[in-house]
Amino acid sequence: MRRTALMAVACAALALPWYAPQARAEKADRDKPTQIEADHMTSDEVRRVAIFEGNVVVTQGTMTVRADRIVVHQDADQLRHITATGNPVRFRERADAAGGKPGAWLEGQAQRVEIDERDEKVDLFDSARVTREGDEVRGEHIALDQRAESFSVSGGAQAPEGRVRAVIQPKTQAPANPTKPAEAAAPSK
Repeated sequence: MRRTALMAVACAALALPWYAPQARAEKADRDKPTQIEADHMTSDEVRRVAIFEGNVVVTQGTMTVRADRIVVHQDADQLRHITATGNPVRFRERADAAGGKPGAWLEGQAQRVEIDERDEKVDLFDSARVTREGDEVRGEHIALDQRAESFSVSGGAQAPEGRVRAVIQPKTQAPANPTKPAEAAAPSK
C-alpha cells in the first residue's frame, strides 16, 4: 500500500481548486514507511487481494486514514485499486510548507473511497467532505482526475436539497510594509 497516501494527496488536490499546486501532501510522506493496523487481515496471493478489517488505521508520514475496511487489489504491474469503507472513512494529512508558512492540515471523509492508481483517479462517495483551513467542499460524490488536475463534485439525495456546498474563507494578504501600531502617547508631566 505504498501509494495509499494517494487518497489523501488526491483529496488535497481536489479539496479546493483555489489552493492549486500547493495543496499537495508533504512530498516526504512518499518516502516514509506505510504502517497498517487492523483487527483482522486476509491475503490471497493468487488473486492479489489483501483485506484489512476492523478499526483499520493506515499511516505514512503525516497521512492517517481510518476506515472499517480496506480492500487492496494489485495488478501485474504492481498498481493497485483500493476501496476503503467506513462510517465514515476519515483521513488527515499535512500539505508541504509554502511561502515560509507551515503546511496546512487537510481533512476529509466519505462513506466509501476508491483509488485507482493506474488511471490516477480517486472517488469519494456518500456524504463526501474535504476541508482545509476553514474552507470546505461537500457533496455526495467527489471525483478527482489527478492526470487532468481536475475534480468534480455532485449533489444527491443525501445532500441538502440535492446540492453541492462549498465554503470559501476570505484570504487576506499581509501588506508589503506593515505599518507599526500607533505608539501610546507619553504621559505629560
